[in-house]
Amino acid sequence: MAIAAEVLPEALSKALERPRGARFWRVALQVNPFEYLGRHAKPAGFADEAAYNAAIVEACREQGVEAIAITDHFRIDSSQTLASAAREAGIVVFPAFEAVTKEGVHWLCIFDPGRSAKEVERIIGECGVRDVHAASPVGDIDAEELLGKAREWDAIVVAAHVTSNQGGLLKKLSGQARVRLWRSPNLQAIAIPGPIEALPQDLRVIVQCEGDYQREYPIAVINARDVCAPEDFSQSSSWSWIKMTEITIDGLRQAVLDPDSRVRLATEPVPEEHTEFVALAWQSGFLDGVAIHFSENLNVFIGGRGTGKSTVVESLRYVLGLEPLGDEARRLHDGIVKNVLQSGTKISLLACTRRPGENWYVIERTVPNPPIVRDASGDVVDVLPLDVLRGTEIFGQHEISELTKSPERLTRLLDRFVEPDDSLSARKNSIHRQLAKTRRQIIEVLSDLAAVEDRLLSLPMLEDTLKRYRAAGVEERLRDQSLLVREEQVLITAVDRLAAAREAIDAFSREATVDTAFVTERALEELPAKDVLSSLEPAFRHVNQAVADAATTLRNDLAELERKIDSVKANWRIRQAEVTTAYEKILRDLQEEHVDGDEFIRLQRRIEELRPLRERKQLVRRNLEELEQRRRNLLAEWDDVRTAEYQQLHRAAKKVTKALERRLRVNVRMSGDREPLTALLRKRIGGRLSEAIDLLSAMPDLSPRDLAISGRAGREELIKKYKLPAAMAERLAAAGPEVLMEIEELDLLPTTLIELNVAPEGSRAQWQPLDDLSTGQKATAVLLLLLHESSAPLVVDQPEDDLDNRFITEGVVPRMRQEKQRRQFVFSTHNANIPVLGDAELILGLQASGEGGEHGRAEIPDEHVGSIDSEPVRELVEEILEGGREAFETRRRKYGF
Repeated sequence: MAIAAEVLPEALSKALERPRGARFWRVALQVNPFEYLGRHAKPAGFADEAAYNAAIVEACREQGVEAIAITDHFRIDSSQTLASAAREAGIVVFPAFEAVTKEGVHWLCIFDPGRSAKEVERIIGECGVRDVHAASPVGDIDAEELLGKAREWDAIVVAAHVTSNQGGLLKKLSGQARVRLWRSPNLQAIAIPGPIEALPQDLRVIVQCEGDYQREYPIAVINARDVCAPEDFSQSSSWSWIKMTEITIDGLRQAVLDPDSRVRLATEPVPEEHTEFVALAWQSGFLDGVAIHFSENLNVFIGGRGTGKSTVVESLRYVLGLEPLGDEARRLHDGIVKNVLQSGTKISLLACTRRPGENWYVIERTVPNPPIVRDASGDVVDVLPLDVLRGTEIFGQHEISELTKSPERLTRLLDRFVEPDDSLSARKNSIHRQLAKTRRQIIEVLSDLAAVEDRLLSLPMLEDTLKRYRAAGVEERLRDQSLLVREEQVLITAVDRLAAAREAIDAFSREATVDTAFVTERALEELPAKDVLSSLEPAFRHVNQAVADAATTLRNDLAELERKIDSVKANWRIRQAEVTTAYEKILRDLQEEHVDGDEFIRLQRRIEELRPLRERKQLVRRNLEELEQRRRNLLAEWDDVRTAEYQQLHRAAKKVTKALERRLRVNVRMSGDREPLTALLRKRIGGRLSEAIDLLSAMPDLSPRDLAISGRAGREELIKKYKLPAAMAERLAAAGPEVLMEIEELDLLPTTLIELNVAPEGSRAQWQPLDDLSTGQKATAVLLLLLHESSAPLVVDQPEDDLDNRFITEGVVPRMRQEKQRRQFVFSTHNANIPVLGDAELILGLQASGEGGEHGRAEIPDEHVGSIDSEPVRELVEEILEGGREAFETRRRKYGF
């Protein structure tokens, strides 16, 4: 483990000492003793038996073989010295012998490691060996009799090297005799020399149980070739992976009874490594002192009511900071945290992620504080638990049923099947921000344009009045003052332009300066090419200095310009004073003629102020056209990126449908989530919206952009195209450009349409959409999606509460068995099908004293931790989940099984 012991809290260290349930062990089931070599003229290459034994033991260590069966022909005494040497080295030894039935078929008869040689010798005697001195004695019982005695002997019998001409079942027997023996329920395991795919075609179809060789129960196919030398262990055909809690005959029996889950040939792919909870511990509260060492595969908590199963699930949710779905789940979670975990309880979780590399984390949370995350060195890192355990999903009681009510959440379940494309997401966010920016800019420009046009409304009238003054000769007499007004406007405009230029220079200085944090010495220190990349920083620094210098130069030039304007103003004021003196004399003359000269000058000044607005209006219009073109381009990109996002989900839906063939069909509807549109209409339009919302929600295809275009076209277009009520169409058409732009920016996400095959196994498919299913069937459909292809842990509290029992057996359990090899599951349950048919690697039996409160306490005894191959665990499952042996047997008799 890549986390130092001193970094681990004591509670987690103790958790790691606890049993972890069933795991794969490397087991060689046909190892020959030294005496076998001499009897069969095998070249030994060793001086004596001790040297051979030592070499075999060392080879086991090198190859990681943890258990062996020593299988001499109808002999056990010859195995004892090798067995002793192996046990001293920590290798588990199955007492065994190789039998030959009277048809000449070879068998490996394997017994519990605790079985004595004397007992095995007695069993050899029951086989009726004819010539005990022969190299390969033959018994006087046939294969059916030998297989029938296996239960009586408490032994596992494996058909040895079945494809070999030397006593292999498939070679020694033929015709109906071979078919009959192959289909016998007592035949549970066979040994082949390599992968199934490498077998000759005629033998491969038999091993794959095709045609006449179909079986009611699966057969365990293992690799167990004769090991006669240490180097034989290096060949994968000499050993297999067998999953057991401990290396016992019960463990081996469970493996051959459930080979799909518990037997793996050496040539088969190693299960994918995945994110996992490794250990969990509590300090204080109802679970004080409880510690769990999780299996990386299927973990199942069982126990009576009030023993703490839900508390374990909600503790995982709490330590990770995951929010429950729905009010009921929230109430349950908060109640457990407050009343069962209680204030001051500390929950510690050890977790490991393996993509892109292996990383270990300790996540701790004390009620009611927020969680903290420590890395493998013990340092607190500034991340949330779900930042490091991405994709982890936790569902409390009835929460899966709650999930079925949310099409948006169902769609998010498909995200795990989408190839990650960060560039698409970044592009989408960027376009959305730019659209919002252009909307604000267009509204601002429209407001500016409206203000300009409003002010220009008075210009025609003012110019008409000016014409009358001109006709009266006033302009000619006040020509100098009239020109003075125009000159004054030039100086006012110069000051305005100066302010605008200063703002532009400030913006240039800000936006043209490059952030160089990414090429600093600190940022590059861990990169192999840092010496090469570091040359970028001075180059960027040079550009930034050039920008700063240019801005300084421009500001200095502006300051010089400002001084020039002030100088021009001062000189111009001399002329203003001279003209004003003459103007006052002319005004007196005009007054005598009953003409208001001041009114003419005021009129002239107003006209001179307004005339530049005509140019400003043209400029604003050009700006508006550029912004609108920019927005049209962005909207086209927006459509493209949303389509690409939909196509990703569509491909994911097809992938899931193909993988869950005959169980689930998934389709995706583009822009199916209409809630953002509904919320916008309620907020920005108002009024009676229910009919309009129903109409828009029912449309199979809806384009927000097209809706906005129709809104701009007017009321009649909205009624014609969308069948909207007249009043609603009127309000939408009159809503204004900002609302319509907000509509076309909406991100209506795709929604998921799920159909479940409700037909019994083997019947013609009957597909029903999610909305037409029962609550249990809906939850089954969603759970099938949750179980499919993810590398993050899935935690579910009592899934059977929401599921139909038939679907658990036919749909959920098979999928769970398939996926648990590449994903960790944590379930609590009262349903035996989940741990038993699902073949849980780790079953944990909770028991409690008192009530879940101040005086209550739960525990998980060591004897109640393990897999179904552990007798105490098996008895606990039988008692809690089946109601005890008597209840189970009574049901069996009543069903007629």
